[in-house]
Amino acid sequence: MDPLETTRRSLHGVAELVLAGPQYRRSGRIRLRVTPGGFGTTLDPALRVDGAELVAGARRISLSGRTFAEVARDAEVEPGAPEGLYSDGSGVRVDEPIVLDFAVLETILSAYAAADAALREFAPGEEPVLWPEHFDVAVTVDEVNYGVSPGDGYLPEPYAYVGPHRPRQGPFWNAPFGAARPVRELGDLAEFFAEGRAAAA
Repeated sequence: MDPLETTRRSLHGVAELVLAGPQYRRSGRIRLRVTPGGFGTTLDPALRVDGAELVAGARRISLSGRTFAEVARDAEVEPGAPEGLYSDGSGVRVDEPIVLDFAVLETILSAYAAADAALREFAPGEEPVLWPEHFDVAVTVDEVNYGVSPGDGYLPEPYAYVGPHRPRQGPFWNAPFGAARPVRELGDLAEFFAEGRAAAA
């Protein structure tokens, strides 16, 4: 795997195994959120990623080179994905080492920060959610999903997307699920989401 894929997979594993799983077992919800410098839980336990560290209360726990189980132990949570909710996910095991390329890490976390700001501007009445299943930050408005993915099998780099629940036709729609554009090609994410809303109307 290349640095983008390994870093994305490791971050996805942290989100799923160290944040969402423990939150689901304690608080019954899997929704995560974008936070300054990274992403974190929305309910107990209060955990967040800040760059290459996990913040748990007053503790800052290094991620790179350690297993998900070791990081979870230091954060005093039981590692593991939310059980019985979805079939897709990171595919990461708790005994795998976390591998981070710091330039890629910055690219992904910057994309999340830009997405969160743009979604709040585009849909001020909605709270952006970072979903642990697909590791994308998104909102849903009038049966259309708007969000940013850190990359996946469709496009291996951070991209913005518009995904209507019912397929649309036209030049805007360039992906099987709707429309997608690499974040690096978009100067204004909120403008892309607005364009998608107009195309979906």
